[in-house]
Amino acid sequence: MNCIIIDDEATARLVIRQLCKQVDSLNIVGEFPDAIEAIKFLNQQEEVDLIFLDIHMPGLTGFDFIQTIKNPPKVVLTTSDPQFAIDAFEYECIVDYIVKPIVLPRFLKAVQKVENLISVDVKEKPIVVQKTEVEKENAPKGNDLYVNIDRRLVKIDIPSIYLIEAKGDYIQIKTDSKSYVVHSTLKKIEDKLPDDLFFKVHRSYIINTTMIVDIEDNSVLIKKDVVPVSRSNKPELIRRLNLL
Repeated sequence: MNCIIIDDEATARLVIRQLCKQVDSLNIVGEFPDAIEAIKFLNQQEEVDLIFLDIHMPGLTGFDFIQTIKNPPKVVLTTSDPQFAIDAFEYECIVDYIVKPIVLPRFLKAVQKVENLISVDVKEKPIVVQKTEVEKENAPKGNDLYVNIDRRLVKIDIPSIYLIEAKGDYIQIKTDSKSYVVHSTLKKIEDKLPDDLFFKVHRSYIINTTMIVDIEDNSVLIKKDVVPVSRSNKPELIRRLNLL
């Protein structure tokens, strides 16, 4: 199994590395001091079966990291904090929870759990049915959105929208060239926007992720607008970025 180690403490990474070397089935393909570096690696490397993951790290926590990854591999949490054990098993990908200091018998037990689950997953892997050409032809198309303003239907080019803000019973739609105030809800317009361009970063804001200037702490700069990012939505926003 290909595995990676994510822990901000160099000593902890060394301990796990030495334990992995005692298991013939484990092949370490990467070690990272923080979650952001690991995300960059995973965006380029698909052959990872297992992650040894610390919880408390600067930037993104271990739980934030898991929420950021699409289709995460199996995870074994390695931490000095036992209080999150119950929370950990709300995540389907988490197989085991090891409290530091890690000893070999406990480590081997966790690895065996992972191997057993991977074996089951291979046997039960579903057959993926590709969409037919007819289904592809019937898929929604178009880059235009029509809004009702002063009893007129005004066409807006969807890719030109960079920000949508909820303002009571109205929403404000900002584009490269103009701003529109429409009697509608954020939920209603969210359903009409392409998921690959737009993301709801906060209960009151939807942004065009291709127009992000920068991200700092819990806010994002879109054009000249600074928009708050809720803690629960930040991991998914990070996952969508093309990190270098």
